[in-house]
Amino acid sequence: MNNTLSNQKIVLAGASSGIGLASARLLASEGADVTITGRDPQKLAASGLSSAVVDSRNREELDAFFAGIGSFDHLVVSLASRRGLGPLAQLSLADVREGFEEKFFAVAHTVQAALPYVTGSITVLSAVSASARMPGTSGIAAVNGALEIMVPIWARELAPVRVNAVSPGVIDTPWWDFLPAADRAAAFAQYSLQIPLKRVGRAEEIADVVRSLVGATYVTGRVIVADGGLG
Repeated sequence: MNNTLSNQKIVLAGASSGIGLASARLLASEGADVTITGRDPQKLAASGLSSAVVDSRNREELDAFFAGIGSFDHLVVSLASRRGLGPLAQLSLADVREGFEEKFFAVAHTVQAALPYVTGSITVLSAVSASARMPGTSGIAAVNGALEIMVPIWARELAPVRVNAVSPGVIDTPWWDFLPAADRAAAFAQYSLQIPLKRVGRAEEIADVVRSLVGATYVTGRVIVADGGLG
């Protein structure tokens, strides 16, 4: 692969761990000038990358951050929420609302705040829950589905800036830390039976897809599913 990202300036929001951090490290390894954001200063410091403490739910913080960054080439938004899990009969709609705040609105605020400065591409991380139709996921499916619906519209509105999304499947990241280790292993084993590739994914594998979209200069308005065939 040609080192086409050398010296390009890339901001990754919500990238102190998981897929965001794996993507940042991959992009940095190819010579990109990478800055990551997150809310946990200890995680950011441990990344070894250039970083800034930014709460993507706080528009004032976002506006100040991007004004300080100035013009840059690519934005990757990797914000997550666990809110909205559960079957409809027991689903907390307040929890779903909080999921929209934590992910949908945080992503939208981040993208809006970046618009005066980003010149090349915007890549958003959604999740395969948006399309997998799995029982017990309607709340998080609504959050991720809302993001995916907006991507092709944003691509038309913001051209020539490219806008795409990556929709990961079951990936072994800290998102699953709400489960004890034994329960997490059992869940992964169960999912592996349903996934054609017979295993859950790694953050680095999704980072490969993110990197491809950042560098794919003739791709826009697309949601790329990376789920091992689960969907």
